[in-house]
Amino acid sequence: MYHYTDGGLRNVWLANGYEIKKTAYGEGVSFHNLDGLTRSICMALTRKASPVTGAEFRYIRSAGMLLSQPALGKLMGIDGQSVARWEKTSKVPLWADKLVRLLYTAQAQGHEPIAKAVERIKTVERLVKQKIVVRESRGQWRPSLQDDDLLTH
Repeated sequence: MYHYTDGGLRNVWLANGYEIKKTAYGEGVSFHNLDGLTRSICMALTRKASPVTGAEFRYIRSAGMLLSQPALGKLMGIDGQSVARWEKTSKVPLWADKLVRLLYTAQAQGHEPIAKAVERIKTVERLVKQKIVVRESRGQWRPSLQDDDLLTH
């Protein structure tokens, strides 16, 4: 069995689905279907009976949801520093533990409103230079979002 320690996890072991290879730098490990492995680990973490540790919380956020600390904080209604503190100290409040489990599970199972909210936050992080352009057409105002560099002045 292989002790999978990605992201600081300490309690994950792989029975199969990996290959140990010799490289010029020593032994390396390659994983079959890494996305599927990540989803499986995150789902197991959301279903475990005990509270998540800081490392487990970080793994769900970063590997499972692909969110930065500020982005998850925004989704949860708090600042990114709080998320960073929980991950570092392993003192995750019970409400945050439950909420991140719920958010990940809903996103992974395709709950459209939550998946869209997570995608919007990820997109917002990528699009720093964006403007809201509002146009009037036939007496109705219609908003649109445009990248700043695409606008002509």
